[in-house]
Amino acid sequence: MCAANETPKQDTLNANIYFPTMVYTIEKPEFLEAVGKIAEEALVEVRKNTELNEIYPVHMTGNLYDKPEIIPFQYYVGGTALNILNEQGYNTQGFDTYFSEMWCQEHFKHSAMEQHVHGAGSQIVGFYFLEAPEDCSRVLFHDPRAGKPLISWAETDMTQATFASNIINFEPKAGLLMFTNAWLPHSFTRHGSDKPIKFIHFNLGLRPAAPVFSCATPAAEVI
Repeated sequence: MCAANETPKQDTLNANIYFPTMVYTIEKPEFLEAVGKIAEEALVEVRKNTELNEIYPVHMTGNLYDKPEIIPFQYYVGGTALNILNEQGYNTQGFDTYFSEMWCQEHFKHSAMEQHVHGAGSQIVGFYFLEAPEDCSRVLFHDPRAGKPLISWAETDMTQATFASNIINFEPKAGLLMFTNAWLPHSFTRHGSDKPIKFIHFNLGLRPAAPVFSCATPAAEVI
């Protein structure tokens, strides 16, 4: 045992990192106009028919993945999700991604989102931020290892992301696109702005790819 004033011999250890947790981000402002238009059209209807909850003042649309106006966005998100799973080592041969959910959420002052994960076959989840005013909510990702936060020692500097961190936060920005695995717990802090934060929240699963048929002979001509 070493006392605090003793310096042990500094050997070089082999650091083997397993079970990593990945959060992927990229700025894609080119989708803002098309996705924002579809989201706003859906929110107009929600605002007409839904009163804001006092505790969680939020509007949420129905699914938007059937809107042809945002097919380029869907292709990009679905293809990127498949690439992520491939790079992580999952065998996706013969499978395609599909959207199980894709909503727009509009959170008003003091709203928040509790910590949760997505099941029911979801593999990748993510966010696309449409509007992110100053003092808006931050996205939180929580350590998925249940035992770690229970016995975690105090961090040297909680403003730095280290192996000691129990929660990582990201500041939203309009056009920011985020992906992570569906098993990673996530939440949002209380929204502090008088202007709402708006974002798309999507979940993707895997399903067998549609077979591609080839004809040995030309198709018959219809007369």
